[in-house]
Order: sequence, then structure tokens, then C-alpha cells
Amino acid sequence: MLLIEGFAAPGMVATERLVLRFETRCKSRLQAKLDGGEICGLFLPRGTVLRGGDRLLGSDGRVVEVVAATEALMEATSDDALLIAKAAYHLGNRHVAVELQPGRLRFAADHVLGEMLRGLGLPVGEVEVPFEPESGAYGAHGGHGHSADGEGGVAHIRPRIHDHFGGR
Repeated sequence: MLLIEGFAAPGMVATERLVLRFETRCKSRLQAKLDGGEICGLFLPRGTVLRGGDRLLGSDGRVVEVVAATEALMEATSDDALLIAKAAYHLGNRHVAVELQPGRLRFAADHVLGEMLRGLGLPVGEVEVPFEPESGAYGAHGGHGHSADGEGGVAHIRPRIHDHFGGR
């Protein structure tokens, strides 16, 4: 089994791919399968959240690229920036991981949340795309030198901002 305990240096070329859903990319300890079928074990610093494009360093020197898997999501769209902001506020108030894009919000498929946003006047549909939600205002930045936007430092977040009831 390939052991992965850290990130590859910037510029290293990946020879392997690891396709993971967002929920799984939030776990610092896991066993997974590379695209080629080989089992790997990830033992990363607690709180690490992997992003599509991250490169990990295997114990044998191989570089593994993290690929954000396609997921079933809901997407709310509008040209009305205030309406999008209100929807983002209400989703954030429920501690939901949200991906923000111009004129759209994406979140894990949940019919109750979809109905809530429809009640605000937003059209909500279902999409299947990779999920890269915001890291949040309190997301720490790691020192391994890259991020989803290429500007140095990767965000470390959890799928929920915090939990009032002692979960995760």
C-alpha cells in the first residue's frame, strides 16, 4: 500500500491520480484507491482539506494528483446579486459548505435547502460537477506552497463551519 503523508513540492509532475468527493477530501486519515486500482493510505495533518489539483507525495517518491470527483449538487442561480447574497447568508447560517461563483451557489443536494432557496425566489436545479466550496473566513492556510487559485497556501476547512451539538 502506498503511504502518503504530505504534499509534493511545487512543480512536481504527478504520475498517479486520486479521485475523491469533497466529504472524503476533508478527512486527514483514510484509505483510498488510486485511478489505477492501487490502495493508498493518507495520513495528513489534522484539519487538512484536499483541493482538486493538489499534489501529494507518496512514500516511494511518486506524486499523486488529487482530482475533485463529480458529485450530485444543487445549484441556485440569479443575476440579482442581492438575492444570491441572501441565499448565501441563509445557507451559511445553517453551516452548509457552499461553492460561490458569479450568479450561482452550489451545495450538497438537500431537498429542504433547495426548497428554502426556492422560497426566496431563486431557481434551484440539480447538477453533477466537482465540488469546491469556500474555505470560510477562519480557514487556516497551510505552508505547502499552493492553493486552488495558485496563490500560495491551501485552505484547511471542514464541510461545516462548526457544530453546536458536539458532532464532527
